[in-house]
Amino acid sequence: MEWESDERELKAAGAVALGGGRVGFLIRGWEIETCKRSILNSSLLQEWEEKLQTSHLPEMVFGESCLILKHVSSGIKVHFNAFDALCGWKLEALPPVEVPAAAQWKFRCKPTDQVILDYDYTFTTPYCGSAGVEKSPESGRGPPDERSCSPHWEDCEEQIDMVALAAKEPILFYDEVVLYEDELADNGISLLTVKVRVMPSGWFLLLRFWLRVDGVLMRLRDTRMHCSFRESAEPVILRESCWREATFKALSSKGYPTDSAAYSDPGVISERLPIVMRKTQKFIVK
Repeated sequence: MEWESDERELKAAGAVALGGGRVGFLIRGWEIETCKRSILNSSLLQEWEEKLQTSHLPEMVFGESCLILKHVSSGIKVHFNAFDALCGWKLEALPPVEVPAAAQWKFRCKPTDQVILDYDYTFTTPYCGSAGVEKSPESGRGPPDERSCSPHWEDCEEQIDMVALAAKEPILFYDEVVLYEDELADNGISLLTVKVRVMPSGWFLLLRFWLRVDGVLMRLRDTRMHCSFRESAEPVILRESCWREATFKALSSKGYPTDSAAYSDPGVISERLPIVMRKTQKFIVK
């Protein structure tokens, strides 16, 4: 957590600590809060398995860790958590990635165990974050048509201005929250994280699912969100989702290395992976 090192800059920008045991601050009408906890214990894991109707979960699930961004006056709330992400994994139910026969031995607890990969053991998720509107108790006293709203993401032509975001601007706050991780029985990595940074002009975040099945496949699902601070009551939030994927064989045919050690940083090799899907959306409240 970078709160202490950035405290002076945050105060200069008008940020106020949330207090009440919460780790975060209020800035330009936004409550921004991160929560990082240890992995789920065995009893909580069992509860999650029952709720998700599965006997398979990642090795490390940080079930109580989250990132929350809430616009106080409008009630718009964007948040990120492991349970919703795993709900997406369970619902999408991609076919399991085929691994070499030798690698299947590493998935066995005992040499005599039979390996049946009948589920997506990579825990790939289409999760792009959770969003909604939380109205204050006072707002519930009005007529039904004034109380009701239907928040949703709508496809749009607008794009996140990555050039402007790359411009030199003070970073008032930065943090990263790991939601879950699995080393695929030493056959690679499956990792879901969310990073947030706050500047004087607004906030920007990256939710990233990174998969590397050694010698077989690499998959990257990135969700970027940006919101500029403005005086209007309702903020404008843009979300860009991009899915990239390639097999090691396809990368080798283009002259790229096949050694897994060359692909430890998804940020460095993302441009080598062809785009499977990309779309930009805007958060709409009606």
